[in-house]
Amino acid sequence: MTALADNVLYPFGASAAGASVAVVIVTFNSADALPALLDSLVDGLEGVDRFEVIVVDNDSKDGSAEIAQDHPLRPTVIRTGRNAGYAAAINIASRRANAGAHLLILNPDLRLYPGAVKPLIEQVATSKVGVVVPLNYKEDGSIDPTLRREPSIITAWADSILGGNLAARLGLGEIVGELGQYDRRRSVQWATGSALLVTSEVRKIVGAWDESFFLYSEEVDYQRRIREAGYDIVYEPRSKVMHAGGGSGTGPRLFALLTANRIRYYRRHHGALRTSLFKLGVAIGHAARSWRGASHRAALVGALAPLRSAAAFLESTRG
Repeated sequence: MTALADNVLYPFGASAAGASVAVVIVTFNSADALPALLDSLVDGLEGVDRFEVIVVDNDSKDGSAEIAQDHPLRPTVIRTGRNAGYAAAINIASRRANAGAHLLILNPDLRLYPGAVKPLIEQVATSKVGVVVPLNYKEDGSIDPTLRREPSIITAWADSILGGNLAARLGLGEIVGELGQYDRRRSVQWATGSALLVTSEVRKIVGAWDESFFLYSEEVDYQRRIREAGYDIVYEPRSKVMHAGGGSGTGPRLFALLTANRIRYYRRHHGALRTSLFKLGVAIGHAARSWRGASHRAALVGALAPLRSAAAFLESTRG
């Protein structure tokens, strides 16, 4: 592969409506996954006129930034010097990217199928959309259900009583689990942040991602703001990626933060009574499953004291 200049938009392949794309990858100890994603980008971007690749590294200790710098694609690498969080890293990349480019935000544990990006851009060209998301596959070839419903009291209690998998299959939970919903292009309420194409127009209108979430629920918040601005979130199954999973890490502390941020997000948009019912549903679900291990017990703490749990996690990242 020919080495390419840093931070330069360059021609590649056939036209995709003359669009330019800034590929944004946020890394945090992502050395095991990152090379496969970088290797997949050129084929994945086939048919895109111009693109740049920006890697924002949140103070990795495993050589992630060096892997990105040494890759033949020669992406622009920005070192934050700290674990700044996912939303903050996206904002840093957005400020660095070409102002007229669409942002293609990718988890480091993704791989693009050949030609994956062009269908996303084609949706931008033909519809008034703010975000376009692809079909995600797991490593075993099954569909990764990344589409979501807006968090509600119904979804919280369905997930709690039935369990997330059954609630998803019945169409009651937050996860859109009915596999037939992944066969066709459609508008959705939101999708997980593993792979999102954010249009250049929405970048200007909606603005920055909310850095107070640090990790988890920032994509829910951002996509809600997009819908409130009058734009659609569109799922495009012609675009395909493979999601290995685990790109944000695992463990009880992260599970507690995920739970705390779900409740913090819900509280922003609903009154005290509705928030209490939502919080109770989440807490009962984790309490009933606390025997399964430390992650559910940590999530229960996150549900009962979301503000304190989120603050404790943020304080731990400064150590």
